Amino acid sequence: MLPSDLKAHKLWFVVGSQHLYGPKVLEQVEQNAREIAGALGQLPSMPASLEFKAVVTTPSEVLRVMKEANQSDECVGLVLWMHTFSPAKMWIAGLTQLQKPFLHLNTQFNRDIPWSEIDMDFMNLNQSAHGDREFGYICSRLRIERRVVAGHWKDPSVQQQIADWSRVAIGRHTLRTTRIARFGDNMRRVAVTEGDKVEAEMKLGATVDGYGLGDLAERVDAVSDGRVEEDIDRVSELYTVPGDLARGGDRHQSLIDALRIELGIRDFLQDNDYQGFTTTFEILHGLKQLPGIGAQRIMADGYGFGAEGDWKTAVLVRTMKMMAHGLDGGTSFMEDYTYHLDENGTCVLGSHMLEICPTIAADKPRLAVHPLAIGGKEDPVRLIFTTPEGPAINVSMMDMGNRFRLVCGELDVLHRTESMPKLPVASAFWNTKPDFATGTAAWIQAGGAHHSCFSMSLKTHQIRDLAEMVGIELLVIDGDTTIDRFKAEIRANEAYYK
Repeated sequence: MLPSDLKAHKLWFVVGSQHLYGPKVLEQVEQNAREIAGALGQLPSMPASLEFKAVVTTPSEVLRVMKEANQSDECVGLVLWMHTFSPAKMWIAGLTQLQKPFLHLNTQFNRDIPWSEIDMDFMNLNQSAHGDREFGYICSRLRIERRVVAGHWKDPSVQQQIADWSRVAIGRHTLRTTRIARFGDNMRRVAVTEGDKVEAEMKLGATVDGYGLGDLAERVDAVSDGRVEEDIDRVSELYTVPGDLARGGDRHQSLIDALRIELGIRDFLQDNDYQGFTTTFEILHGLKQLPGIGAQRIMADGYGFGAEGDWKTAVLVRTMKMMAHGLDGGTSFMEDYTYHLDENGTCVLGSHMLEICPTIAADKPRLAVHPLAIGGKEDPVRLIFTTPEGPAINVSMMDMGNRFRLVCGELDVLHRTESMPKLPVASAFWNTKPDFATGTAAWIQAGGAHHSCFSMSLKTHQIRDLAEMVGIELLVIDGDTTIDRFKAEIRANEAYYK
């Protein structure tokens, strides 16, 4: 489901100038712009294609380019730079029409001032310090959210910021084109996994469609035995398969049933152009077991997933998987499950009944069958593993009634050495920042859900950029968080979003 790379997504490099300086200056502006765009586009860290689009010098040229960007399915965002002074009134019509995000690059072609040679011609050509402030004013006057990156375009930190932002632009495009199939409904009487699907399509662009389990069961029953056998061969290569689940084992039929369910879900999603799905253990009519390994493996291929009907998390998982594509680490559906509250060191055990994505596994996952104890169906097959240590984020989306809210918590993932022979699920252990008490209390103060998207690939600033691109609230819990300041931010946001 994930593409081989993200190069089909394009960023347009658009440069502002004016005719005041004469044709030779404009020729030099374009030459310099093409060189910068070419260099940035070739960076190994740049996931999208970045291509020079135009030097714009009049209101009509700006408007034309912005309309073309809106109409282009390949264009996910723009990088805008003022090489010379570019009178900002000429940008008003285009910026008010633009429906794609943009990054404002405050740079200049030359790195250094040529001390012994600098003259007025050089000043007229290289006045980004002047032009970018004029452009920044009109963006602020128009109340447009955008990312501003300042520094020389050859600086590795500047290049990395642009690359990171480009992933967010891809995520925003993904969010607006994501379609989720919701098998069954919400888990009964649970509040936080509910939400306004109409508002989600209006604000986020994501579509959520509901289906009865009978629609899925038909696809599962139609899967041929031959396809299941081929899938068993693939599973045997990728994971550790115990004897009872291997061919000839006492519980091999459970693996056959699990993989048939997985193939049926894949067929349904592919044939109906869905990029994610939800299930719930309370609605399993027609299925022999709750999808465990199937949900895990489908998620590993880049689909979104949410348990218990949680379509918001399914949308978020799909979006963040696309943003993280090609990066080290992994991204998964997650749940805060239980605490370790020892006075010598606290931590959180993150897990779920079954559906944790193996992209976050530290070692080769193993297959197992264990009782689920809920749902009233046969014991499901699942992959069991633990995660590596390192930094991570947990991101959750809630419907607050008058707005959607994202909460992003920064984590330190731990390597625990304790043996847990009876734990029948994949797991992760972490410490919340700035500490257990503050981090968990702030999450609860924010109304953060128990479901989240856990990522060891993405960073907080990318979630911040995403929230700004789509115009929704973000609350961050990091090493500097205090409860008093956090509650004050929540109260201020209540006023802002009204």
